[in-house]
Amino acid sequence: MTPMIVVISSPSGGGKTRITQRLVSDRLDCGYSVSATTRAPRPGEVDGVAYHFLSADAFERRVQNGEFAEHAVYNGNRYGTLTSELVKVMHGGQHAVLDIEVIGARQVRARFPDAVLVFVVPPTGAVLAKRLRDRATEPEAVVAGRLRRAIDEISAAVEYDYVVVNDEFELAVSAVNAILDAEARRTSRQRDFTVVLDRLRAEVGAELLRATSGH
Repeated sequence: MTPMIVVISSPSGGGKTRITQRLVSDRLDCGYSVSATTRAPRPGEVDGVAYHFLSADAFERRVQNGEFAEHAVYNGNRYGTLTSELVKVMHGGQHAVLDIEVIGARQVRARFPDAVLVFVVPPTGAVLAKRLRDRATEPEAVVAGRLRRAIDEISAAVEYDYVVVNDEFELAVSAVNAILDAEARRTSRQRDFTVVLDRLRAEVGAELLRATSGH
């Protein structure tokens, strides 16, 4: 297996984080690339697990040092993927799964054209709004801001390789699993594929020789 970069995006509340967590917990071939952010941790979030929580100055230093594979501003906070995180996951023989926003996904596609981009959408706008409000962690003004941004993000879904509707969570996870399985089998991702084909051609040639020689 050739490790690949997998980007999962969605509007806030669309389900990208839950799907990403499920992929990493269920699949031995997937490792989570922990993003960095300047936003404050939410209740229950652990530094280095949910995110690498950095100060604004520390984040900017890493940007200037070229340490990010991608970075963007979202709702007034900075988010980014450290190249070292990608290297760590992929050198471990796993697909690097990124839970990032549209701007970051575009940067990843520019730097890594073979990356697989999956956009997750809610079944309806009402469902998205309910999911955001059910968090009960943000005021209505913030929810409105996320909904406003979701309109632009959904428009960007056409730039992705796949779009998955997250209505029933288990079905959405199954759909993303199927995408990863199919992408992993692309001939361009099979390091030893030409060796296998060469061996198979030789074996078929041997069978042909037997068939035509009467043995």
